[in-house]
Amino acid sequence: MNVALWIIQIVLAAAFLIAGTTKVLTPKEKLRERMAWVDDFSQTSVRLIGTAEILGALGLILPAATGIAPILTPIAAVGLVIIMIGAAITHVRRKEPAIVPVNIVLLVLAVIVAWGRFGPYQL
Repeated sequence: MNVALWIIQIVLAAAFLIAGTTKVLTPKEKLRERMAWVDDFSQTSVRLIGTAEILGALGLILPAATGIAPILTPIAAVGLVIIMIGAAITHVRRKEPAIVPVNIVLLVLAVIVAWGRFGPYQL
């Protein structure tokens, strides 16, 4: 199970690192083409969401890999769960149900990491 958790952590970290970097580095006007939800948020809010995603991605890997404060890994997973809950709520409110399953899959994977790293497969 430890190997499975590592695979999930790496996949989640890659997904959130890419998504977060895109939100931080791309102007809101360009993001609008791929992410219509940005119209509901300020540029600062979009960048803060992206920064949280980047920090979550780093938190999934670095503490566990280095052995420095490994408790931060499941905490990062919980943070990403919260972000995905907010994302799913935003997409439901905007009547974008096609995107919600992606949010749910990422949420479930983050819950698995949090459960495993807080519980039986602590680092």
